[in-house]
Amino acid sequence: MKKWIVRFVTLLVFNIVVLLIIGLLTPARVGWSALWAGIIMTVLVIWVKPLVSKWFRSMAAKSANERTKLGEKLVQALLAIAVAFIVWIVTVLLSGVSVSGWLWGWIVPPVILLIGWAVYDVIDDRVEAHAGALYDRATGGTPVVDAAPAAPTEAEKLGRRELDDGLTDEQRKLFDDLG
Repeated sequence: MKKWIVRFVTLLVFNIVVLLIIGLLTPARVGWSALWAGIIMTVLVIWVKPLVSKWFRSMAAKSANERTKLGEKLVQALLAIAVAFIVWIVTVLLSGVSVSGWLWGWIVPPVILLIGWAVYDVIDDRVEAHAGALYDRATGGTPVVDAAPAAPTEAEKLGRRELDDGLTDEQRKLFDDLG
């Protein structure tokens, strides 16, 4: 449960920031609707986006063997834009975000969403780990911490020495006796 709460909240905050950036860079009016639109978009990204992406990929896979590598990359990019476009349309329809202009209101925001999702994919593990630590502190839970490694045994020390030079103790003693 904690994992889902942390994931939802971190993605919600990130989506609100992306929506505010869309409001600044495009004629789309986001304003205070960013909160509700962020919730809608987060639900869509977590539960609907994977289903739609899988459906589109399965349709595109039927003709994948007929495309070149470049063609396949182009199809994958178009599928990603189509998914972002669908998420944007549903978010606009279900929230108070108002859009004017075809290019700047309907085409550019999905591209900004794609860029935002790419950034989130890069930083999500660190953000979720940090948010999980904050969640644990706030709820009084104890985070899972790796136990300190036990002191190496004599056999492990010998094994490490062997790994360092590739010699066993007997071989090492022979070389010591020679020189």
